[in-house]
Amino acid sequence: MKKTINYYDFKNEFRSHDRADQFSVPALRALFEYLEDLEQDCGQEIELDVIGLCCEFVEYEDLQEFHKVYDKEDYPDLDTLRDYTQVIEFGDESFIIGEF
Repeated sequence: MKKTINYYDFKNEFRSHDRADQFSVPALRALFEYLEDLEQDCGQEIELDVIGLCCEFVEYEDLQEFHKVYDKEDYPDLDTLRDYTQVIEFGDESFIIGEF
C-alpha cells in the first residue's frame, strides 16, 4: 500500500524520526522536489526512508564548507562534483550531495 505525501507530510516524517535538524528548511524542500522529479522521470514511486535519506544525502552551505571535508584539488567546482555524485543546488550557493 502506498501513500502520496506532500511537502508538509515529508517534513513531519523527518520530525517524527527525530531528524528535524538534519537539513535546513530550504534543503529539505529541495530534497523533496528532487525526489518528486525523480519519481516522475523514472515512472516509479519512491518509498520514503527518512533514515536512509539522512545517510545518503549531506547538505553544504557552500563550496568552502564542502572543501573542509573533501580535497579542493579533486573537486574544485560543482561541475566536477557532478561527475561523482548527485548535486542538488538551492539558494545562492548551498547544495546537497549524494554521499560518496
